Amino acid sequence: MKTEVSQLLGIEYPIIQGGMAWVAEHKLAAAVSEAGGLGLIGAANAPAEWVREQIREAKKLTEKPFGVNIMLMSPYADEVAQVVAEEGVKVVTTGAGNPGKYLELWKRAEIRIIPVVASVAMARMMEKAGVDAVVAEGTESGGHIGETTTMVLVPQVADAVKIPVIAAGGIADGRGVAAAFMLGARGVQLGTRFVATKDAVVHENYKQYILKAKDIDTRVTGRTTGHPVRVLRNAVTKKYLELEKNGATFEELEELTVGGLRRAVTEGDTQTGSMMSGQIAGLIHDEPTCAEVIQRLVSETDELMKGTGIYE
Repeated sequence: MKTEVSQLLGIEYPIIQGGMAWVAEHKLAAAVSEAGGLGLIGAANAPAEWVREQIREAKKLTEKPFGVNIMLMSPYADEVAQVVAEEGVKVVTTGAGNPGKYLELWKRAEIRIIPVVASVAMARMMEKAGVDAVVAEGTESGGHIGETTTMVLVPQVADAVKIPVIAAGGIADGRGVAAAFMLGARGVQLGTRFVATKDAVVHENYKQYILKAKDIDTRVTGRTTGHPVRVLRNAVTKKYLELEKNGATFEELEELTVGGLRRAVTEGDTQTGSMMSGQIAGLIHDEPTCAEVIQRLVSETDELMKGTGIYE
């Protein structure tokens, strides 16, 4: 499955694991990279030294390329940007902002730079700045989201830029990968599918919530605050949406969810925890290893893509 993305990143398959906060630590990243994809460590709001330690631990588990996802709104973003350059990370993906001020540093360190974008305008801006590729992420995704669906966003971004496009949002099997390729993407990024794997250091309660989810079981909180987040519905999302409907302040809503993702991932709190998940959860019914997920994706996609000539 050779495409511009796999060649750009030096990986076997153009399959990237999303840099999910609290979920995407070194063990998951290494497992995905060892299986031929690109694993990511999610820096989230963590201090730079935690990220450095995670990078070094991942290197003990794999010699293959892996990356770090940097949330640009993090108070530690400047320090983390420096750490990835110092530690020889091969790829950086970014979210929640414009990585422009770090591009020179990362290019000197020969890091591949791939921002996550939710609009054509942002994709064009990033291409003009000199990034290597973009992840076009649709609103089907879990966690922080934009408004446009993957089906609509990916072909428009692919038409608008010359750099490779990686599709994200609503992909969990070979049908999703093949669809992304037909829409103009040359790689895919998956998040929720990798949460429900044996390699993910995530509480079993969280995984089971994904496995039992139906197509209608995600909700978007925070639309009125300008920070929409897709999660699996539970007691806290019900309360959040009621408060939001009744005009609660941003501070009141934040207080309800602070620390929620950590509680879900590490403690298995399915009632007051924030279980970020994409809409694709309804299609996930088992807990394989990352290697099994990737081999399944590749074989299913190969079968569907025969004769299209889109990749080797």
